[in-house]
Amino acid sequence: MIAPLAFVVGLSMAKEGLEDWRRFMQDREVNSRKVHVHNEEGGFGKKTWEDVRVGDVVKVEKDQFFPADLLLLSSNYEDGICYVETMNLDGETNLKAKKALEATLGLDEDDNFNNFKGIIKCEDPNPSLYTFVGNLEYEGKVYAIDPTQILLRDSKLRNTEFVYGVVIFTGHDSKVMQNSTRSPSKRSRVEKKMDYIIYVLFSVLLVISLISSFGFAVEIKYSMPVWWFMRPQDADEYYSPKKPVISGLSHMVTALMLYGYLIPISLYVSIEVVKVLQATFINQDIQMYDEDTGIPAQARTSNLNEELGQVDTILSDKTGTLTCNQMDFLKCSIAGIPYGVSPSEVELAAAQQMANDQEDQGELKTLVASKKEKAHKSPIKGFNFEDNRLMNGNWLKEPTAARIMLFCQILAVCHTAIPELNEETGNYTYEAESPDEGSFLVAARELGFEFFQRTQSSVFVREKYTASGKPIEREYKILNVLEFTSKRKRMTVIVRDEEGQILLLCKGADSIIFDRLSKDGKLYLEDTTRHLNDYGEAGLRTLALAYRKLEESEYTAWNNEFQKAKTSIGADRDAMLENAADMMERDLFLVGATAVEDKLQKGVPQCIDKLAQAGLKLWVLTGDKMETAINIGFACSLLRQGMKQICITESGSEDKQEVKEDILKQITNGLEMIKQENDPHAAFALIIDGKTLAYALEDDMKLKFLGLAVECASVICCRVSPKQKALVTRLVKQGTGKTTLAIGDGANDVGMIQEADIGVGISGVEGMQAVMASDFSVSQFRFLERLLVVHGHWCYKRIAQMICYFFYKNIAFGLTLFYFEAFTGFSGQSVYDDWYMLLFNVVLTSLPVMSLGVFEQDVSSEVCLEFPAVYQQGPRNLFFDWYRILGWMGNGLLCSLIIFFINIIILYDQAFRAEGQTADLAVLGTTMFTCIVWSLNCQIALTMSHFTWIQHVTIWGSIAAWYIFLLIYGALSPRISGDAYQILVEALAPAPIYWQTTLLATIACTLPYMAHIAYQRCFEPEDHHIIQEIKYYRKDVEDQHMWTRERSKARQKTKIGFTARVDAKIRQVRAKLNKKQ
Repeated sequence: MIAPLAFVVGLSMAKEGLEDWRRFMQDREVNSRKVHVHNEEGGFGKKTWEDVRVGDVVKVEKDQFFPADLLLLSSNYEDGICYVETMNLDGETNLKAKKALEATLGLDEDDNFNNFKGIIKCEDPNPSLYTFVGNLEYEGKVYAIDPTQILLRDSKLRNTEFVYGVVIFTGHDSKVMQNSTRSPSKRSRVEKKMDYIIYVLFSVLLVISLISSFGFAVEIKYSMPVWWFMRPQDADEYYSPKKPVISGLSHMVTALMLYGYLIPISLYVSIEVVKVLQATFINQDIQMYDEDTGIPAQARTSNLNEELGQVDTILSDKTGTLTCNQMDFLKCSIAGIPYGVSPSEVELAAAQQMANDQEDQGELKTLVASKKEKAHKSPIKGFNFEDNRLMNGNWLKEPTAARIMLFCQILAVCHTAIPELNEETGNYTYEAESPDEGSFLVAARELGFEFFQRTQSSVFVREKYTASGKPIEREYKILNVLEFTSKRKRMTVIVRDEEGQILLLCKGADSIIFDRLSKDGKLYLEDTTRHLNDYGEAGLRTLALAYRKLEESEYTAWNNEFQKAKTSIGADRDAMLENAADMMERDLFLVGATAVEDKLQKGVPQCIDKLAQAGLKLWVLTGDKMETAINIGFACSLLRQGMKQICITESGSEDKQEVKEDILKQITNGLEMIKQENDPHAAFALIIDGKTLAYALEDDMKLKFLGLAVECASVICCRVSPKQKALVTRLVKQGTGKTTLAIGDGANDVGMIQEADIGVGISGVEGMQAVMASDFSVSQFRFLERLLVVHGHWCYKRIAQMICYFFYKNIAFGLTLFYFEAFTGFSGQSVYDDWYMLLFNVVLTSLPVMSLGVFEQDVSSEVCLEFPAVYQQGPRNLFFDWYRILGWMGNGLLCSLIIFFINIIILYDQAFRAEGQTADLAVLGTTMFTCIVWSLNCQIALTMSHFTWIQHVTIWGSIAAWYIFLLIYGALSPRISGDAYQILVEALAPAPIYWQTTLLATIACTLPYMAHIAYQRCFEPEDHHIIQEIKYYRKDVEDQHMWTRERSKARQKTKIGFTARVDAKIRQVRAKLNKKQ
């Protein structure tokens, strides 16, 4: 008993130690990075990150990470701008612009810092990534510091040669570290429950040991005096009738050792081996191997295999997890005319669904064929547009050529991107603040308007197609930029063209742009609105484009007001800027609209649909803006047309109590809306941003927020920090009490990956931080479907059945020892040879149960995916609830009684051999043990649903091993084999009663279980029972209608997923076709 326990504990210690060592080496690698730091000699020398201190002046060069939280002082650009990639913080790959204070712009060379002195007073370290409060005292003046001057640790400098900065926070005080959480120790729910079962068995062990000890004390007190052959007058104190209490206590030790087989310590060893083998199969699953990257799935820990089969809620990152963060320009509407014939993913899926619909014929089939013909992959990244009317300069022949030209000019000029020349292709690529912006610039380039240069005050566009036939380079002087914000939902640039005309170019959400149109500017409004609705139904992201010509005097007057607002200092500065912008962005003329497709990772909509059919809930936690998150929700069918959105946002009040009350009111109203909804098919989606979430996660509000969230079909949390991701994950895990799985691919996802019951890392473009912190890793989100629905289901069921069977066999074996001891006056005599008991768990019953844990399949992998509702057996814990566990324990109790009494009744007082001899202790024990070996191995054969040669070898080989052992053991010298000398050859094998007893006991032990499964399959079948019978009778081949019907029944009713979206599209197409007919 001690050796297996020590082995298990030692194995666990070694595994934990290895994981700690890996984390330590990862930290050492990061802390050993070098950065240039200003030194006492007046120059910049290299220091490791761990040696950087608060107040140091550092110089960070292009494509380097920031070693600490820095105050930006200057950059190689004259206006102190630099561009930062915050992928490791919020998962966004788009660049963010930072700008230094004007007072420090002159600190742009190494020598300028020799006499640099200043004082920074700021907020205490905190995890908020999007806020900062502080000021800089420099040269006798005080300057306010805001987030635009802060460079956060683990961000990367991009498109900027160098920056200088002062260290504000280092190490654990930096915001990224403030967002980190401690790595918890994880154990599966099955394993935790197994501990309680062990406690139950240990209690049973104590009870029967006490009964045995009490019985032994009674026998010593009352029977010992009359047992003259025991010579009671000469007995020591352990057998003295005068001291029965001492006798009973001493026997307690004997009983605990004798009945110790009730406690299956070898179970822990077997489970460790089985889980490692299960993890190996996950690693080697060719269906989860990504051919593009050459990366397979990896089980980084084997502790949580069965937990994969009990997941209730998935919390997912967006960028790099659900999406490729790549936008494709697909369609557009210009001057009320739609352009672009390439179908979106939603349209293609609808077409495919209709192609599979047996009821649709004729015109629907033709429509499907035409859709497929148009589906193709564009070789140009960000551009999947196809329409000969606009391509190759053909737009010059269009009657609305002037509007098309204006449309392309807005795309090429209204942005903040930076061009980079690709020397290999000769084309320009663009570093933009958002993927949408990048796709617009690619579209403008492909349509003949190539943005190729940006200076501090101008942008330059090369027009490829002109009336003269020669390319023209045009300069547009940037006068003002009114940047995009989630509140404004629009972006505007005011430029002066080469002819001196001042133009206001604007792009934004259609609802915002339409409200700002002039009477004359609504010429194309009706047609454009219709096109936008069509684009939205196709799952595309849309923006409206508008413009306005400005008079010089009008612009000058406005610009004076705008500059006055821009240079003002005070709490109302933002409001003044907004009012000034609102004043100018009026009386616009609508030009058209764009429709881009956010490229989801391959198979994401189908994966989400399958997971939804399996009954899993999906939350999206992203650092993106709310609009982006909502668009992605539509793209992957977490949101759909007709779904009621509950958007919870803060009021913007400075009074925190007022803000909390407003948020609480919104949550309460949302709950009331759901309760009052009478339509059973109505679906609700909860959308909340990071600032609001900070209040919603406070102790007095978080349970109400969770109550609303679990009532909604989908939940999207946007602009959340890494720590908020972890806190939301913790809330769901603790608040619902159900298994959570977090999946992400960046350093900003590490917190939630560690906090969730199961963490899955995606080995994508954002580095390996998420993978290093994860329990499982896959190369793409779509492989999560197979990881959960197939491997999760199998592993849960295998481990559950394995543990139940283990307790069954140990109870069946261990209790026979108790019965025999009671039968022999609680003497402490074992009915079995010591070698029998030693081999019981090690050889004779270990391999079959391990083969059950490794190879068992109630249904095949294909069926798991076709019948996703079968997965719900795990979250509902059907195979490891107390009803099932106690049932197996009861079966073990019944089996032990049957084996003991059949052997005692048959062998007790009748002849065992032809010569008339009765059975001695060795014969009784060996016969009883043979019955146990046969019964337990036949029982596991009945338990299995899937047989390979391995199962046959382990089961029947274990039985054969018992007889081989008896032959070898019996052939040894009597000094070694004792009473078992030649027991099989001379005593048991020649006796027919031995074989008859074995057969009778085996049949009697397996009959109750056979009766149970027969009743269950006939009257209360489970999902897998029905599927097994359909497969056995080949109904899936012979009766396709039945197979299809059963597949549709085996789906959880869900209000999200691609199927619901496609069904809506199909209904729409059918309605149009019916109108035509």
